[in-house]
Amino acid sequence: MSQSAPVVIRLRMSSHDAHYGGNLVDGARMLALFGDVATELLIRLDGDEGLFRAYDSVEFLAPVYGGDYIEAHGEIVTVGNTSRKMKFEARKVIRAAPELDSSAAVVLDPPVVVCRATGTCVTPKEKQRGGAR
Repeated sequence: MSQSAPVVIRLRMSSHDAHYGGNLVDGARMLALFGDVATELLIRLDGDEGLFRAYDSVEFLAPVYGGDYIEAHGEIVTVGNTSRKMKFEARKVIRAAPELDSSAAVVLDPPVVVCRATGTCVTPKEKQRGGAR
């Protein structure tokens, strides 16, 4: 059962995000998005940014390229004394389609899951002020 309302961030991967040949985006970029989602979740729950302690699992499931639109989803699934267990999923919702034209893109229905992860964040007791609810 979820302990918080899900948070979603959507953004377009740019050519600056592409790290490898073929305009491929580094998988670490998905983890950075999950970090941003985690920060928002902690602010909403605790009124503090907290700290990301560890990932329990990370699965890279499909490639991401410059020009793709990614939605990063996350939610808190367990709240402990100071720990908050979270789950994350990144989905490609639009893909660049340079094979059609230099500015072409295709909406993906359904979206393609590109990465999943679970992890734990910590908000020290003295930092927990309660978020806007």
